[in-house]
Amino acid sequence: MRESLWQESSVLRTHQWYLLEQYFLHSAVTCSNQEIFLLIVVCSSPENRTRRNAIRQTWGNATASRGYSVLTVFAVGKAASPSTQLEIQEENQRHQDIIEGSFIDSPQTQTQKMLMSVEWTVIFCPRARYILHTAQDVFVGVPSLAGYLLSLTQQEDIYLGRVVHHGVPNRDPQSPGFVPIHQYPQEFYPDFCHGSAFLISQDVARKVFVAAREVPLALPPAAFVGICAKRAGISARHSSRFAGDKHISYNPCCYKFIFTSSDMREDELFKDWKETTFHFGFSSAISTCYFKGG
Repeated sequence: MRESLWQESSVLRTHQWYLLEQYFLHSAVTCSNQEIFLLIVVCSSPENRTRRNAIRQTWGNATASRGYSVLTVFAVGKAASPSTQLEIQEENQRHQDIIEGSFIDSPQTQTQKMLMSVEWTVIFCPRARYILHTAQDVFVGVPSLAGYLLSLTQQEDIYLGRVVHHGVPNRDPQSPGFVPIHQYPQEFYPDFCHGSAFLISQDVARKVFVAAREVPLALPPAAFVGICAKRAGISARHSSRFAGDKHISYNPCCYKFIFTSSDMREDELFKDWKETTFHFGFSSAISTCYFKGG
């Protein structure tokens, strides 16, 4: 069992991380020597096994197309409860798709979880061409997203999602998302992709990982990635096919086009995925679906 321990030495806004290349618990499905077309990393909470199972049985069940692999994994922090921690270990033994950090999963460690998932991607899945980071309440239209990715002529410097312009740091000291001025003195964040779901290419994952050494973890996860990307010379690109925090009710035409829909109930995941596969012939292999993605 390998642990990922980050040691921090900071002066005001500067954080220096010393990577020990270990994980408390990581997925046995490492893909160092495997070509992965699309890696999907779902930021999950340790207690939400039911939601993870719902994803595994719906859009997370998409695995390959025309020789292009699709892999879905879940990123969690360590559970505060020993019983939940044991359940996580048993769940991972069964599914081998959980990346778990050594930090306690909490609202204050979500940026650390994001950074951990980027680290895991760079170290253990370096041949993943594209990486989608998404929240656990999101429906992902894997076939439409894959179809779009296959149409790209430029496969590098990709940082794509629903772009947030002039995001304002939370200055409320009573809020869990409080960002002190000494950590981030600017009035606005640079453009960044909404945290519900965004796509990066492997080279951008590496650049974000390197730039993260100089960016404070006190920032929200999505803004953190945007700042790291800007430091690396990468600009966020907007796509209206990402829903952001919007919930989009199912209809065939819409779900053929969109990449994501947020705030999904578990029963909706099953219903909408069933409708999607019925109307468009999608399957876990999605080999016949790529040309249908808009």
